[in-house]
Amino acid sequence: MKSWWSKCWPPFVAVLFLLTIWQLCTTFFDIEQWILPSPYAIAQEASSQSVGLWKHTLATIQLTVVGFIIGTLVGLLIAIVLHMTPFLKSALYPLLILSQNVPTIALAPLLMIWFGFGLLPKIIVITLVCFFPVSLAMMGGLKQTDSTMLSYMRMIGANKRQIFVKLELPHSLPSLFSGIKIAATYSVMGAVIAEWIGSDKGIGYYMMLQKASYRTDRMFVAIAIIVVLSLIMFSLIALLEKWTVRWTPQQEK
Repeated sequence: MKSWWSKCWPPFVAVLFLLTIWQLCTTFFDIEQWILPSPYAIAQEASSQSVGLWKHTLATIQLTVVGFIIGTLVGLLIAIVLHMTPFLKSALYPLLILSQNVPTIALAPLLMIWFGFGLLPKIIVITLVCFFPVSLAMMGGLKQTDSTMLSYMRMIGANKRQIFVKLELPHSLPSLFSGIKIAATYSVMGAVIAEWIGSDKGIGYYMMLQKASYRTDRMFVAIAIIVVLSLIMFSLIALLEKWTVRWTPQQEK
């Protein structure tokens, strides 16, 4: 408990300090609420909108979780296939990197035209956001497998599948979880982008409504919810990593 508190209090104090400065600036300079609302006004608006916000938040959570799971699985599958088939890796790896140069927000309208306004285009948007960090991290982890152990397993006659399951996969877990943690935070952003394009519920949809009516305070409430959801997703994956990975390169040193 003491160790946890020693890690948490510095950022907690930093956030509190920034919010205090923000509150003082809006009060001292008499800034209009529609330009920059104070943290107190944002908190009041969040409280008054709590029932409606929960409905939108729940819709975003459901979309995020489904998209994150599918995106992670796609990323894992791509990493395993490319690792097992070097020819495919040399052919497709550059395309994989190039795919990340296309902004997701530019693809989203096309997906809506091709697949309509249902769940599928939204899941594809989140998958596009999530799969790359997972694939990249896992391929990096697989590449860093201990060469001595690899030679030993080959010497005793282990086949490709046995080497992958018993050596390469466990060795890649720390890197893999790093990628999954990035994907977890990106998944919330992907869900919000998908809701911007076409939806009748969710935090992204709520933001679009409030932007049209210049409700800056409600926009900040939506941003705060997105930040909290991202932190929760990251924390859950970090907890899963703690339970799953019993070895890290740092511990070995």
